[in-house]
Amino acid sequence: MKGRILFVVTSHDKLGSKGDSTGFYLSEVSHPWKILHDAGYEIDFVSPQGGRAPVDGFDLEDPINQCFWENKTYRAKVEQTMKPSEVDPKRYLAIHYAGGHGTMWDFPENDALAAIAAQIYEQGGFVAAVCHGPAGLVNIKLGNGEYLVANKVISTFTDEEEEAAGLTDVVPFLLESKLKERGAIIHKADLWKAKVSSDTRLITGQNPASAQLVGENLLLELEM
Repeated sequence: MKGRILFVVTSHDKLGSKGDSTGFYLSEVSHPWKILHDAGYEIDFVSPQGGRAPVDGFDLEDPINQCFWENKTYRAKVEQTMKPSEVDPKRYLAIHYAGGHGTMWDFPENDALAAIAAQIYEQGGFVAAVCHGPAGLVNIKLGNGEYLVANKVISTFTDEEEEAAGLTDVVPFLLESKLKERGAIIHKADLWKAKVSSDTRLITGQNPASAQLVGENLLLELEM
């Protein structure tokens, strides 16, 4: 084992006032997991509430999703996620925030997760996030009092993609706009196209199509 990476998944399973089911988006876990696991890294899972994490985007016709879901060890890890209080940030080289709409409700105000990410980053580690996963970045502050994303290039689920999904009035805020308020510099592609940005140990991807690129870029940075 080359080291440990912490994946963060949502505990939130309802899509706002619509009441539809949501959760973490499976491919935004499985695709980075496959790259990092195959390279020799151990992946642990944490969620705001701990325990079983709800799943969205459950497509087992995707062979990487199927590979992850049928791995008994990792299936157990997402069904028995750690609580933030059980995480020792010193053990981790990186933290990755998986997306899924549920993140918009329970990532931003979770001070314990923000503190874990800040410590991993400030001990020289890496922070990654994809799609709605950057909801976990909006309130992370570093020891100097600055937002982690301030003056850094970020890719995230865009306001245009939220509109195209018909959820602009359902989500509690627009993620791209909120990150801009925090000082992030947004780089984006057209709707649903893959886009990843790397800036000062922060690796972010725009949408589900970007999940593999986030994993690849994180691996490159880990092994530089």
